Amino acid sequence: MQAGKIDRAESVTGVMRRVLVVDDSALQLKIMASMLGKWGFEVLQAESGPEALEICAKTPPDLIVSDWMMPDMDGPEFCRQFRKMDRESYGYFILLTSKSEKGAVAQGLDSGADDFLTKPVNAHELRARINAGARILSMERELSEKNKQVSDTLAELQEVHDAIDKDLRQARTIQQSLVPERTRMIGKSRVSLLLQPCGHVGGDLVGMFTPGYDRLGLYSIDVSGHGITSAMVTARVAGYMSSTFPDQNIGLERRFEEFHAMRSPALTAQLLNERLSADPGVEEYLTMAYLAGDMRSGRMKLVQAGHPPPILLRADRSISLLGEGGLPIGLVDDVAYDQVELTLSKGDRLLLYSDGFTEAVLQNGEMLGEDGLADLFQTCASQGSGTELLEDMFWKLTTLMADNDDLGDDVSAALLEFDA
Repeated sequence: MQAGKIDRAESVTGVMRRVLVVDDSALQLKIMASMLGKWGFEVLQAESGPEALEICAKTPPDLIVSDWMMPDMDGPEFCRQFRKMDRESYGYFILLTSKSEKGAVAQGLDSGADDFLTKPVNAHELRARINAGARILSMERELSEKNKQVSDTLAELQEVHDAIDKDLRQARTIQQSLVPERTRMIGKSRVSLLLQPCGHVGGDLVGMFTPGYDRLGLYSIDVSGHGITSAMVTARVAGYMSSTFPDQNIGLERRFEEFHAMRSPALTAQLLNERLSADPGVEEYLTMAYLAGDMRSGRMKLVQAGHPPPILLRADRSISLLGEGGLPIGLVDDVAYDQVELTLSKGDRLLLYSDGFTEAVLQNGEMLGEDGLADLFQTCASQGSGTELLEDMFWKLTTLMADNDDLGDDVSAALLEFDA
């Protein structure tokens, strides 16, 4: 039995080491101090509330046992002042009272007391109340430690997040550099580009290249998925369609060691499919609308590899969708692609775009769709041109969307205004 008592005392004092006894009776102080000292506590004593507050400020106790009735400051008022003190951990408070009325008990609880003991104090009952308080303090300190661990972990995660966010902002800058110019005049015609990722980086890519004054390659690409992986694929594809290094551009072939000629869009799509399909471990694929055009005659060849159908707006305001689909690039091996041939005339406009436009969810719960985009294109084309036209389309799209703060998908477009 003795051993059991010692173990129990150690478990209590492990959480409650320092006890403050407050009583205006010297005899009661001596009795309580003796009792608590035998149980292994460090005992502090005070004969009044003000004196007890000074001790609490200098040597914070784990447990306070205070008499209710004291001159100058009674037990409940002392408890209220104690609760206002800045402490690192919770302090358990027991009021000693001869009061047993419910109103008095409520008053004590309102002041912040945790428990009550009726005088004269029974040692076994005091010990039981201390044990109950020790369990509460143990849980409080365990919770406090876990909260600290959570706070430390959150701080570490915030550092990691800040580092990733910084890298993503840099990645966005790099991706934007893949589209170094947003508009260019080619003779009397104008090409304009729009790229709006839904996150830091995205899987859309638009671009152009001109191997000669009267030749144009124009493309709109949408890599499956979103985020970093898709952005890395777009960066790779941008190298395959480079306007800066024509020897690396699979849309071009060198002739007689003197100049670069345009490959057909169907062959370009086939070559790009072979390269992406051969990459081990790359599960992403892409859709593409690619145009190879003669800017003198207006003759154009177009391939639509799983991409939304380009929209042709004639100078007479008539409008049509081009292409019949086709398989995405990088999805399966050995694919042959069909191409559409058309001739542009003065004032005609051709729009290549990603499904970020057509699949945008509107306020009525429906998607914009191809017909909706055609109407939007026709409306904005009557009010502007070039990059202004594309930005107006994007702005109007966001005003129509159910959630105009969340694109949900990358939005991009390439606009050719022939003989503008």
